[in-house]
Amino acid sequence: MAAAIIKKDSLDFLTDLGKNNNREWFNLHMGRYLDARHNIIDFADALLAEMNSHDRIETPSGKKSLFRIYKDVRFSKDKTPYNSHWSGSFKRAGKALRGGYYFRIEPGNSALVGGFWGPGPDDMKRIRQDICANYPDWNNLLGNQTLVQTFGNLYGEQLGTAPRGYQKGHPAIDLLRYKQYMLKHAFSDEEVLSPGFIFKVDDVFKKMRPFLDFMSEILTTDANGVSLLD
Repeated sequence: MAAAIIKKDSLDFLTDLGKNNNREWFNLHMGRYLDARHNIIDFADALLAEMNSHDRIETPSGKKSLFRIYKDVRFSKDKTPYNSHWSGSFKRAGKALRGGYYFRIEPGNSALVGGFWGPGPDDMKRIRQDICANYPDWNNLLGNQTLVQTFGNLYGEQLGTAPRGYQKGHPAIDLLRYKQYMLKHAFSDEEVLSPGFIFKVDDVFKKMRPFLDFMSEILTTDANGVSLLD
């Protein structure tokens, strides 16, 4: 499993890049970048194999899971050309398995996130319908001891007020105000560099599964429980 261990230089490269985020420095250190990138690809490949033992992942390889280190700065105030983190995502396979997994490796800010980043209007409508009708089930799920210990509270952007069509005094207003429905777990640099990190990551992703499967069922059935996949 040596290939599945994140090397210290893969983090150190990011620290140095954060201090020298320009093309001249990057080109001079292209060899370090390529070595670190290969290390992260190897880690992502090994993680993908672990995850496919307990979930169905559509993403074909660790390499395909990775996001580019080159930033799109066209609409950003920050014009530095490179991301100072490694990140990637895995998509669940098939129409019945909704949601996805995301990992971010960054000195002092590494984390895993899973769930629903940007539900479309139809998905958002269906989620809120279910919250309104079945909020005790949501509270039971999100109050599960393992979920709370691993992720804390639900993570994601929220509206400043009640969504259209819902009263501010609704008993589930805190859930209804979410625009994203995600779980997040942070890791220290020491954990990231530890030999068993890949198994810690896989275990955290496993613990997201009840939430992802709960949401998958909601998003693939109508308000009467009839499948939307037929």
